[in-house]
Amino acid sequence: MELTVNPQAVAFIIEKAREFDAKVEPDDPDSGSNASDDKAIDILEDFADDPTLEELKSAIDGLNEDESRDLVAIMWTGRGDYDKEQWSEAKAQANTIPPQDRSRYLVGTPLLADYLEQGLDELEIPVPEAEV
Repeated sequence: MELTVNPQAVAFIIEKAREFDAKVEPDDPDSGSNASDDKAIDILEDFADDPTLEELKSAIDGLNEDESRDLVAIMWTGRGDYDKEQWSEAKAQANTIPPQDRSRYLVGTPLLADYLEQGLDELEIPVPEAEV
């Protein structure tokens, strides 16, 4: 089995996806409160200009075509659509998603971090510590 994406890059994407998944809808978008007064809770709110989302998308967009294809295939493997023996099929199917659409597709996938982690596990690739 050949994996073109660096497992360290996948670990970073997993970390950013977990941070992004922890976001919630803003309950008071115009609060203007002081972070020390509200215990910095606003950091968990999801805004359009969210730097966590930008970091996640940037990390995925920074991959070349083969790497982003493998990332999609890892996610599908973790989701249970494919297994280790079907790795070539997963990669071939991932090629049907245009490279410029892959970050949007991946970011829009609920439980992305879990699926990536489970995919690496299914492929018997240890998940390294992310360098955030």
